[in-house]
Amino acid sequence: MMTMKDAMAARHTVRKYTDRPIPGKIISLLNERIAENNRKFQLAMKLNTNDASAFPAVIKLVLAKGVRNYIVLAGPDTPELDEKLGYAGADLMLYAQTLGLNSWWVGGTFNRNKLKAAAGRNKVIGVIAAGYGASQGTPHKSKKPEDTAVYEGETPNWFRAGVDAALLAPTALNKQAFSIRGTGSKVKITCENGIFSNTDLGIVKYHFELGAGIENFQWEI
Repeated sequence: MMTMKDAMAARHTVRKYTDRPIPGKIISLLNERIAENNRKFQLAMKLNTNDASAFPAVIKLVLAKGVRNYIVLAGPDTPELDEKLGYAGADLMLYAQTLGLNSWWVGGTFNRNKLKAAAGRNKVIGVIAAGYGASQGTPHKSKKPEDTAVYEGETPNWFRAGVDAALLAPTALNKQAFSIRGTGSKVKITCENGIFSNTDLGIVKYHFELGAGIENFQWEI
């Protein structure tokens, strides 16, 4: 089985999907992982299958073809919600990849009215489309490590590995608008202010942790 680290390199954005159904066993595994993240972070994420209503009709015609399975990214409306969903959503995307699925993080073009109504008191920030892609996608254009990260002193291998992993993370409009600073065993990630900045922060943090090894550093508060 593909590891989560393998999945970071293998996962690319896929917007068009085949009509191949996701087997029941894989749906069960995804639901277990979603429930685990919901418990850990007090979220309300949910997997919808065989449902083509996640996107408005025009988006389905032009961009989101064949999307029938998606994870609703939702939870109580707190200041930490976007970062928590970014972190948990990153985990789910990579886990889906290890199960042989493709994915697409959608923060702006989903059917907001439908999903908000279904979410009740919870806030919805986006969806993750999942399924069997018409292709495996292509790598996004990436910045160089030295353009986004700096370490004070001699750079340890774990920091380099964390930065490389962070650069594989999906971010809003693929801008990679984040910077990483390391000092000793302390690391701080900041994102440029924007509507998706806290979500991006959670996604990038997850990737950095997976690449660097959480046992090697602590987040600077």
